Amino acid sequence: MENLFTYALTVFMGFFAIMNPIANTPIFLGLTEGENKETKKNIAKTASVTAFIIVVSFIIAGKYIFELFGITIPAFKITGGILIFYIGFQMLMSQKSKMHSTGAQDENSIAISPLAIPILAGPGTIVTAMNNVTDAGFVHIVIVIAIFALMIFLTYLAFSLSDLIVKKIGNNLIAVVGKLMGLILAIIGTGMVTEGIKLAF
Repeated sequence: MENLFTYALTVFMGFFAIMNPIANTPIFLGLTEGENKETKKNIAKTASVTAFIIVVSFIIAGKYIFELFGITIPAFKITGGILIFYIGFQMLMSQKSKMHSTGAQDENSIAISPLAIPILAGPGTIVTAMNNVTDAGFVHIVIVIAIFALMIFLTYLAFSLSDLIVKKIGNNLIAVVGKLMGLILAIIGTGMVTEGIKLAF
């Protein structure tokens, strides 16, 4: 029982480091700037559910998905890194025309990409999840799924309360944090590309 608790804690810390809901809140705010509260909530819900489905699919059948499409971890890291760098660069440069919209179709588009993938269900999250279930038993797989569900719920709460966070912290500080998050995302993206290249060669 103690081993399971230690395992669960390790998995939680791994997911939290990758998905930190508080750190992702300014990113969410930047991508949904100008949208009303209801729209933001819908985007948060769609992004959370989509990310959960994607990662759980990889937890259960990741090995077979990669083999079926001939996907390698290095290629996945390089592609995901480029996408994350691009998003971070746009946030850093305050370029948001392609990220913002007013229609329902675009609302879903923002929720699925870039929020659900690659920000929430990116290479880091998927690889972390798959690493934790490699040669794992049924109980361990259930624990990983349950902890990921908890992280998704915490992320949804953070996104849903983003307006309250803005009121408490203030727009200027959020703007500064948003720029910093853009820089951090760009650095993370560059790191993923570098790691992918190293793994490939």
